[in-house]
Amino acid sequence: MNPIFADLPVTVFEVMSRLAREHNAVNLGQGFPDDPGPEDVRAKAAEAVVSGWNQYPPMMGVPELRQAIAAHHRRFYGLEVDWERETLVTSGATEALAGAIFSLITPGDEVVLFEPLYDAYLPLLRRAGGVPRLVTLKPPHWRFTEADLAGAFSPRTKVVLINDPHNPATSVWPASDLDLLARFVERSGAVVIHDAVWEHVRYDEVLFTPLITRPGMRERVVHIGSAGKIFSLTGWKVGLVTAAPELMRVLAKAHQFLTFTTPPNLQVAVAHGLAKDDAYFTNMRAEFQAARDHFTSGLVRLGFDPLPAQATYFVNVDLAPLGINEDDKSFAQRLVKEGGVATIPVSAFYDRGAVSSVIRFCFAKRRETLDAALERLERFLRGQPRRAVAIE
Repeated sequence: MNPIFADLPVTVFEVMSRLAREHNAVNLGQGFPDDPGPEDVRAKAAEAVVSGWNQYPPMMGVPELRQAIAAHHRRFYGLEVDWERETLVTSGATEALAGAIFSLITPGDEVVLFEPLYDAYLPLLRRAGGVPRLVTLKPPHWRFTEADLAGAFSPRTKVVLINDPHNPATSVWPASDLDLLARFVERSGAVVIHDAVWEHVRYDEVLFTPLITRPGMRERVVHIGSAGKIFSLTGWKVGLVTAAPELMRVLAKAHQFLTFTTPPNLQVAVAHGLAKDDAYFTNMRAEFQAARDHFTSGLVRLGFDPLPAQATYFVNVDLAPLGINEDDKSFAQRLVKEGGVATIPVSAFYDRGAVSSVIRFCFAKRRETLDAALERLERFLRGQPRRAVAIE
């Protein structure tokens, strides 16, 4: 067996979900919304599966969705995209990431990544023979510096893999940070894989700037979006890829031998969804922001100091400033077993546990679910022999 996969531990998501089931816990661990997703988009998928084409669609994706991807970039980012030469539909963003990594990396190539990171990155990178060079981001601001980049880039840097908006940091990088990164990318001649699946799930009118739109980056960036995140349909697994023709030529070949294609009815429905008016995107963000604010106000009432949550379905709490003398993994496991609330320890997103004091809650749930979690959390904290947080 390939040791890269055979030696991997069970993912933290499976561990915490199993514990949640065993202890009948409120599961605020793995991130998916309670909302079923927009009805018109789901209805379009149902209509297409009954009345539409159900044989192999074109390998690159159905034309109407690829045209919708190009229109999306023009509408939201002012980016002109040739839909025939610069777009691709994949079976989820993770397939797009795998295809990009396998397309762009040869054994021995160095890849700059920013941790905490999505747990698929390193196994895929190592399977391709790449050598990770990690930049460690830490709370509360999760920012990088010029010195951080200088320590990670080298003459062997081939690819840079970024996640912005960032999960699990829940931050959005400002344009100044992106421009700093772009200067290093240009000097190195590297290509950037931009995991931008959370591009529309952000709050407080925080702006998101795709790296592909920054000076000198148009030909160097593979931009990866996710219909599952845009429409709260995480089970659909429809990835939206944009890249310059020379990059897309190779990305398409990797896609051809990974999944080849994606269900045509879902593609038709996503094309319909991307054309929705601005009210959909505004209301979607407002609803999640209201859930975030409700949940974080409850955490504050319990004595926690939640870290800023600019994007994603999540909010983080750093245990260290609270005087809780316990690492995040131990606290999270004790909380689910004794308190009946499942979370995710953020140390699981670091290669060597550089940060081990942050737990992540998913707030993309119904109000009653969040309230139940807060009630259980309050009882758990009150039951501690030496309470580290003050509860009013």
